[in-house]
Amino acid sequence: MAMAIFDLDNTLLGGDSDYLWGQFLIEAGVVDAEAYRAANRRFYEQYQAGTLDIREFLRFALEPLADNEPEDLYAWRERFLREKIEPIALPAAFELIEEHRLAGDTLMIITATNHFVTEPIARLFGIEHLLATRPEMRHGRFTGEFTGTPTFREGKVAALEEWLAEYGRDLAGSWFYSDSHNDIPLLERVDNPVAVDADTRLTETAQRRGWRVMSLRF
Repeated sequence: MAMAIFDLDNTLLGGDSDYLWGQFLIEAGVVDAEAYRAANRRFYEQYQAGTLDIREFLRFALEPLADNEPEDLYAWRERFLREKIEPIALPAAFELIEEHRLAGDTLMIITATNHFVTEPIARLFGIEHLLATRPEMRHGRFTGEFTGTPTFREGKVAALEEWLAEYGRDLAGSWFYSDSHNDIPLLERVDNPVAVDADTRLTETAQRRGWRVMSLRF
């Protein structure tokens, strides 16, 4: 069985779940609107530019988890999934996933967005395996820190290699679908790299290297 690996934000989704979670928290009155909106936008622009400091961003992104009760967080997450995510889950993404499922491929999402936000989104797409940065929990509460390898840029490669070693798998015949130049390190590792609705830098790289280019937004 080959691995069929998918980036999440702006690949399977017609938007960025991390950014939208921040917007949801603002709209729900959970965080200070002005300060959080400015920081959320700044980090998103850094991500697009390829200059994001993932550890600095995670301190920002995980702080609301530490500041609130878990039962409130899980209730908000259910609303977030209904209100922000389900409307941008791309129909063509479900079709692509089903093609790989019928081919017998092992399905996986690897995303820089943290596991708390993305766990229910992976379930929405029917994908069992999810590699995402893990927020730390102690005594039933989030601490605002993370554990393990942040799944961003080369961190996605490292996390995937750890998973492959644990499960005795390899990347023979593998696929990876992504929109972002930040994912070039992992795209270079698979047999079938695919640029999906890609940013300019990834589109140029894909064309230069003869990678497949496609859209799920139709």
